[in-house]
Amino acid sequence: MEDMKNRQETEHKTGHLAGTDGNPLAYEKVEKLIAKFAIPAIISMMVSSLYNIVDQIFIGQGVGMLGNAATNIAFPVSIICTATALLLGIGSASNFNLESGAKNQDRANRILGTGLSMLAICGTIITIVVLVFLNPLLDIFGVTPDILPYAQDYLGITAYGIPFLVLTTGGSHLIRADRSPTYSMGCVLTGAIINTILDPVFIFVFRWGIKGAAWATVIGQVISGILVIVYFSKFKHLDLEAKMLKPKPEYLRAIVSLGMAACVNQIAMAAVQITMNNILRRYGAASIYGTDIPLACVGVISKVNMMFMSICIGTSQGCQPLWGFNYGAENYGRVKEAFKRAFQISLTVGIIFFLCFQIFPRQIVSIFGTGTEEYFQFAERYFKIFMLLTFINGIQPMCSGFFTSIGKAKLGIVVSLTRQVIFLLPLILIFPVFMGIDGIMYAGPIADGAAAVVAVGYAIKELKAMDVRLKSDIHDCN
Repeated sequence: MEDMKNRQETEHKTGHLAGTDGNPLAYEKVEKLIAKFAIPAIISMMVSSLYNIVDQIFIGQGVGMLGNAATNIAFPVSIICTATALLLGIGSASNFNLESGAKNQDRANRILGTGLSMLAICGTIITIVVLVFLNPLLDIFGVTPDILPYAQDYLGITAYGIPFLVLTTGGSHLIRADRSPTYSMGCVLTGAIINTILDPVFIFVFRWGIKGAAWATVIGQVISGILVIVYFSKFKHLDLEAKMLKPKPEYLRAIVSLGMAACVNQIAMAAVQITMNNILRRYGAASIYGTDIPLACVGVISKVNMMFMSICIGTSQGCQPLWGFNYGAENYGRVKEAFKRAFQISLTVGIIFFLCFQIFPRQIVSIFGTGTEEYFQFAERYFKIFMLLTFINGIQPMCSGFFTSIGKAKLGIVVSLTRQVIFLLPLILIFPVFMGIDGIMYAGPIADGAAAVVAVGYAIKELKAMDVRLKSDIHDCN
């Protein structure tokens, strides 16, 4: 009994849980673990964003504003793919970490196997749906007659890379959970490098235009997907057998439970993006900017913002093994310390990007090609108004990932819904009625501020609950 008391007190003061099967997640310095897992996760997320950003840059330079607008119209499909990958990838990884922390290794392995096979199945289904319903989908996404042929070419080709995109995005979480964060990063990085090399070759040398950008993206995604397959066939640490790849409803329910928060957040982004495109098309026509300028500008700015969000989400994903394992092992001191560090990182990165968005908006947009003076005026105003609270924007997705990692699936879903669905979606529908296209801009910071307040409130409540459980455990040992 005295040993138990000493262990709990040590855990509370130092965050060190002794004797947990020698797993470094239980005893290694928190900052070192965050760096080990978060840096590859951040790079992986940023590299994933680069697929869209690199395409946007080269398409802007080689095709023009309508090409950039086409990638914005096609962007909801990319979000849906990411949503599916996160549902299965984060759901599997979170369950794997929690079960491993609780020493249920066989169940952990079987859950991961189900997640891996479902990634391949779902990616294939999405491809078929996009190819069969290509034109109706583009119309729903807000395409205009001038943008339509570009969007048809781009999405019609990139659809073939969707199975590999889903497998890579989701599989990187599984590889990270298997304690190979560097390989996970390498899978995504390799594909992005290939895409970056092929983009200018296909667009400018072969003169394939927007089709060249699409094929460069597909080739990069295929290579990344193959690397994920190679890992689980040759380099894995866990004992994954072929029979474990057969999906089982029991494990799938567990995966969906913990992956739903990240999935819902992405689906909400897709819903907002589709609504935004249609609102921009409607109210842009009534403004001095017309329909195509707002669609092109918002597409560029949303891709730039992805780089910022990639750092915050990557930090959360990198902390996931640390949060999940130690929460499963009831080592709450380390959970709290890791949360504090992740919060500090998200806030610091937010401040840096806020300054860039407020000081250099025209320079940032210029990277993605030329445009009229109205084009740059709209882009500058959108950056300065819509992105006004960038410095706190990373808190909400980080907290959502935290709740998911510790098994609080419903809470993770609620927090993930706050910015996109509960606050932003109604505001971009209501404000333009009274303010025109400017209403969309002012909806952004209001939604950002409200979402951050909700996320912080729930996080404080959960951290206090850990303190209560920890003190109760110590008291029981007396």
